Amino acid sequence: MTLIKSISGIRGTIGGKPGAGLTPVDIVKFASAFGTWVLKRQNGVKSKIVIGRDARVSGELVSGLVSSSLQGLGIDVVDLGLTTTPTVEIAVTHENAQAGIILTASHNPMQWNALKLLNEKGEFISGEDGAEVLEIAENEDFVFAEVKKLGKYLQNETYLHRHIDMILAMDLVDVESIKKKQYKVVVDGVNSTGGIYVPALLKALGVEVIELHCIPTGHFAHNPEPLPEHLTEISGMVRKHDAHMGIVVDPDVDRLAFVSEDGEMFGEEYTLVAIADYVLSKTPGNTVSNMSSTRALKDITEKRGQQYAASAVGEVNVVSKMKETNAVIGGEGNGGIIYPASHYGRDALVGIALFLTHLAKENKTMSILKASYPNYHISKNKIELTPEIDVDKVLSSIQKKYGNYPINTIDGVKIDFDEEWVHLRKSNTEPIIRIYTESASANTANNLANKIISDIKEIIKN
Repeated sequence: MTLIKSISGIRGTIGGKPGAGLTPVDIVKFASAFGTWVLKRQNGVKSKIVIGRDARVSGELVSGLVSSSLQGLGIDVVDLGLTTTPTVEIAVTHENAQAGIILTASHNPMQWNALKLLNEKGEFISGEDGAEVLEIAENEDFVFAEVKKLGKYLQNETYLHRHIDMILAMDLVDVESIKKKQYKVVVDGVNSTGGIYVPALLKALGVEVIELHCIPTGHFAHNPEPLPEHLTEISGMVRKHDAHMGIVVDPDVDRLAFVSEDGEMFGEEYTLVAIADYVLSKTPGNTVSNMSSTRALKDITEKRGQQYAASAVGEVNVVSKMKETNAVIGGEGNGGIIYPASHYGRDALVGIALFLTHLAKENKTMSILKASYPNYHISKNKIELTPEIDVDKVLSSIQKKYGNYPINTIDGVKIDFDEEWVHLRKSNTEPIIRIYTESASANTANNLANKIISDIKEIIKN
């Protein structure tokens, strides 16, 4: 059993003993702590919180516990039901709510769930605010309302269409150009809410949709993290149906990956690169991605005479850097697109509409479009953490070993070699050390990753 508290929310495996997993006791405790934090910010004034969930099996249970806890504090709850992370983010501001909670463990397997916490802007709460919530939870510093002051519960299922309508109305989305292309697209909804939202958006854009795993059962047909090794089925479907592309999202629809017309991976790293290329061509400005993302974004940004900046990993960190640099587009190399003209949150639906517009206007196939961008290869690896592994020792030892090279320690350890880089960090969402390497050659990236993994194993052994 696992329970992780980070800037990505309260995340854990369902079941086990309280404090060791995401049990009903823990769900109530953290929901109550967050609700209390919201009320303190409002000086006890009546508050409203928007909630929504992905389709994972535990979702209904978790949602019921969260909404009851908030109502017990006297907070009104607006429940979007089965929805996406970006939809909840948008709904917070549309509902004039004081906060939001998304019930999803994102790319984690089905035994996981989480509470992702949003402020009144529909953005992830800061590390400082998160620490305050955790302190309230630790001290169980919450007071529940008497019966006459209990919060109200309202279901609102209108936001699917409201979110799509908002996207269709964006200045850089050219609906008519997309419709003229008569695209045929295979969609892998990984048996979650992407299976509802992505086909609905595509049909509004005049796209023919072939659905794969689009029934939201919560029983994920494959590992829900949209990495190449998990996407062999959709690759075959794209070729079989002679489709123009494949679209893959994670269970809460904030990550986006594409498959080219030949069944090859477009590369989740290049989701942001391609969309940024289009946005910059229309609205010149700065860009941001996290430290684990491809150099290609920096290359295309500077090619257009603009400035690129890197942030620590995590949506809240990317958003903070984007606001600081007034970036027009940003995100993460995991397929996360943050487009401020829409809202400050990763939104696969916004990404799909912008990408299809870009593809239509370029009048190219996916594979030809991909070939037009700088060619980098990222190798993504991980080491499972056990209690005996001292992560700080591992990172400091690696830093010392490669001390002759430029090193960034804002988020873990990133080492810049002449033509390659490696980034090691403890995950915010899983009990693992992530190891990212990038090079112009896939073999070189993989070899560098294997070298670093070997170094880590040697450090752990000693």
